[in-house]
Amino acid sequence: MTTFTLPDPGPPNTEFERPADRARLESTAAALAERGFKVHVADSAEQARELVLDAIPEGSEVHIALSETMRELGITSEIDESGRYDSVRSRLNALDRQTQDRERRKLGAAPDYIVGSAHAVTDDGEVIVGSGSGSQLGAYAYAGGNVILVIGHQKLVRDLDEGLRRVREYSLPREYARMQSVGFPGSLLAKTLIIHHEPSGRITVILVPETIGF
Repeated sequence: MTTFTLPDPGPPNTEFERPADRARLESTAAALAERGFKVHVADSAEQARELVLDAIPEGSEVHIALSETMRELGITSEIDESGRYDSVRSRLNALDRQTQDRERRKLGAAPDYIVGSAHAVTDDGEVIVGSGSGSQLGAYAYAGGNVILVIGHQKLVRDLDEGLRRVREYSLPREYARMQSVGFPGSLLAKTLIIHHEPSGRITVILVPETIGF
């Protein structure tokens, strides 16, 4: 098996914590809509939570991507623990990683709903997601039936270059430190998805006028 060292990315670049004002959120929402995304600008984090849960019928198959935004909003616990939804994560956790890897990969690949976040959104409506494993990227890009991404205002960037810098210089260091805090050696940025357009309208983006996630 190939192994990778996990170089320490250093401290996060705090220039990427800057909040965006309402006008910029509205402008970015319009740009996203022009690219085929369904978009909401929430009034608060609490309303964003309500928008997510209102969009998912009870009993639906739902996969929660590992996301600090989802955890902070309480959506992860609602989906996985309330009993009101068919939680893909709960089913994945019941499968053995060594002997049932194929079943795990197939189960997580194409859920009816997948809910998560992104690491950057450009002013002209392109969405950037970085990942260590890539496990959520296929569902975001194509295989998920419905995708809902909740994105805090500090994640708005000018363009793709700045967005990719944000992933490397801010999101990765934050995730590296988080993983170390729970006993892992760190984190690795292995794969990056850029969504330029969503012709089918299957992706909903909810922009939040609060700092949430990283």
